[in-house]
Amino acid sequence: MTATLAPPLRIGKAAVAALGALAIATGALESVVTPTLPLLQRELGMSPAEGALLSIVLLITGALVTPIAGKLGDRYGGKRVLIRLMAVVSAGGLVSSLAPNLPVLLLGQVLQGAMVGALPLSFILVRTHLPAGESKVAIGVVSGLFVAGGMAGTLSAGPVAEGLSRHWMFALPTLAVIGGTLLVNRLFPQDPPSRPDGTGIDWPGLLLLSGTLVTLMLVLALAPDIAARPLLLGALVLVLAGFVTGWTAVERRAAAPMVDLRMLARPAMWKACVLTFVTCVGTSLAVYLVPQLFAVPADAYGFGAGATEIGLYLLPGAAAAALAGPISGIGARRLGSRAVVTAGIALMAVALVALATVHTEIWHLVIGKVMISLASGLCVTALVTSTAASVDRGDTGIATSLVLVTRVVGYAVGAQLGGALLTAGTPSGSDVPAESAFVTGFVIAGAVTALSLLVTRTMRKGVEE
Repeated sequence: MTATLAPPLRIGKAAVAALGALAIATGALESVVTPTLPLLQRELGMSPAEGALLSIVLLITGALVTPIAGKLGDRYGGKRVLIRLMAVVSAGGLVSSLAPNLPVLLLGQVLQGAMVGALPLSFILVRTHLPAGESKVAIGVVSGLFVAGGMAGTLSAGPVAEGLSRHWMFALPTLAVIGGTLLVNRLFPQDPPSRPDGTGIDWPGLLLLSGTLVTLMLVLALAPDIAARPLLLGALVLVLAGFVTGWTAVERRAAAPMVDLRMLARPAMWKACVLTFVTCVGTSLAVYLVPQLFAVPADAYGFGAGATEIGLYLLPGAAAAALAGPISGIGARRLGSRAVVTAGIALMAVALVALATVHTEIWHLVIGKVMISLASGLCVTALVTSTAASVDRGDTGIATSLVLVTRVVGYAVGAQLGGALLTAGTPSGSDVPAESAFVTGFVIAGAVTALSLLVTRTMRKGVEE
């Protein structure tokens, strides 16, 4: 009992700095694919649909790993789990850096996806070894440095890939991850388990959800070739239905489900999930389509931008996403979460429709991407905050995991939809999609986003604080 009540073993600024350095490195490694996706598609001979799959596979792995990592961190200690997780991430980065083809690169990205679980583990560490006031500051610093690392990766990936090679754009941040992991291992003491709870991990639910997401991505990737491979597509649809049915049955009966589907019966939860899904579909479509439009040759209807230029053009959007969290928090406190979500959805719908109408200048795309990133950040932050506030304290993890899984599915569907539209819109014998494919993508995203305003009108206590 005395050990339980003893104050946490304090850590110094050097340990927090090491954790910050690791956050910068992982943020950089996570962000290198987006600005260089057109380059990777050219060098590896990928179709737009395959490029879309590459852009989201890391996020899918992260969504599956994060709740498991948090549970293991509580049970066995944040440092122990974080170091092992970073070993997997480092292996993934090295595989990606050496990848000669798309299948090997996809494997590397799957392993790298474990990095998404690093942030909650970092929060466990600082809360264990710092007093409440200082831990809040440290959590804010680590979160901010992760975003800063993402910006650094967005900026540097293009010059490194074009000046050295695509291999080095993965290798350099991976080496930084290894260095940061070694520093954290040396400077942080071992932390004891904080909440041994005796409940098991929902491995069947994890495996079935993994199968569901992977099959869904394959269905979306093959959709443009439906005329050529109808039997394969039909078989995948049946497999997808089987995975969904099995996962639903398992999660309903599990004592400690990975995702508690029973909570979806609550109006606050299902409406938050619907809005999260729609917001992330719109965001993901833009995240995928805008770099592709930058890369379209200037003698067609695009701008012929290289990876370095694309990174520069995307940087303002990354900065807007970083600012969206604090702005959303202030707005939710003063106006209520529903007002913030409504404003974000309206802003996103306007930006998407505007991009469909006007995209003839670089600044059109830059401003549109900034508006979409800001709107997405406003919506997702407000939805996560309001969801956490609408349930009992003991249900916070379950509720937010529902939103997290919905977020990943939305991003995955949006990116794969964009890839499918460009693949279907590319004339035979050409590498350049028709401009109408981009217009269709922006219009679909804008229309679906605008329709979600009907859901926000029905929200009351579930979205307002």
